[in-house]
Amino acid sequence: MTLLLMCWEFFKAGLLSVGGGLATLPFLYSMADRYDWFTRSQLSDMIAVSESTPGPMGVNMATYAGYTTAGVPGAILATFSLVLPSIIVILLVARFLEKFQSSRAVQDVLGGLRPASVGLIAAAGFGILKIALSIDLSGIWTAFMSWKALGLMAVIGVLYHFKKKWHPIIFIGIGAAAGLVLGL
Repeated sequence: MTLLLMCWEFFKAGLLSVGGGLATLPFLYSMADRYDWFTRSQLSDMIAVSESTPGPMGVNMATYAGYTTAGVPGAILATFSLVLPSIIVILLVARFLEKFQSSRAVQDVLGGLRPASVGLIAAAGFGILKIALSIDLSGIWTAFMSWKALGLMAVIGVLYHFKKKWHPIIFIGIGAAAGLVLGL
């Protein structure tokens, strides 16, 4: 029963998370809150693993979440369930591509989906920020903030701004090394 429910949840995430891998994060947070498959803390680990491994982040996260929930069968089913809606939609769109390309209504829908996707990604990013900096924003700002993590985030942000030609793995490596050195 768990595998069937997991397939349904990842299918919904794949169907409704327009905007790429980061857009799956609100769905994963919801799963963490509703099921005992993984915790929000484990979700931050999934994000780190997914960002540091090859492939689309959403697919990597589905594979990781499925594996932590039900081993190899869970990984395969969660991944397949996440990508299945995209396969179906791509096949339908490809079939009618000529008609859709010139449709004003389709262009308007896509125009609305872009900012909605950015909003979902921003909200997910804020959730990651809270986890990464150990911030508790429930109520008044009574949080303990990791100044080391905040400093590392700022350094990586500045480095990225000036060294955009560096491969992202370099920034990930710097973060991992700093985490070891600083005890993050």
